[in-house]
Amino acid sequence: MDDAELEKIRKARLEQLKAQGGGGGGPKAGGPSGAGGQGGQEASRQQEAEARKAMLNQILMPEAADRLGRIRLVKEERATDIENRLMMLAQTGQLRSKVTEEQLKELLNAVADNKEEEKIVVTRRKGWGLDDDDDDLFDL
Repeated sequence: MDDAELEKIRKARLEQLKAQGGGGGGPKAGGPSGAGGQGGQEASRQQEAEARKAMLNQILMPEAADRLGRIRLVKEERATDIENRLMMLAQTGQLRSKVTEEQLKELLNAVADNKEEEKIVVTRRKGWGLDDDDDDLFDL
């Protein structure tokens, strides 16, 4: 993975955000053209998704990208979490090469271990002894 390419993507995204920020005040001030703002938001989301996809293509080997796509079909939240972690690692320069499928599996296992630690287990004890209500049955 090339740092120059990542920097180029960051700069393009920053310019995109600046352009949207400057043009975003117009539809709000105009009043009835609010639907145009929603179209702009949709376009913004689509461009962001495309930039995200391009960055992930630079980060992941094809096999790892396929595995992440299959995970997304089953658990979209988990796939998004993994993508965010991978992008953070890439942006901080902690990834020296493209992520292989084995490395992705290790990351998935690490995330799964963290999720298991967060789970709260509740055990309910059944009252095996006699309750006060049970004493009433003997009076019959």
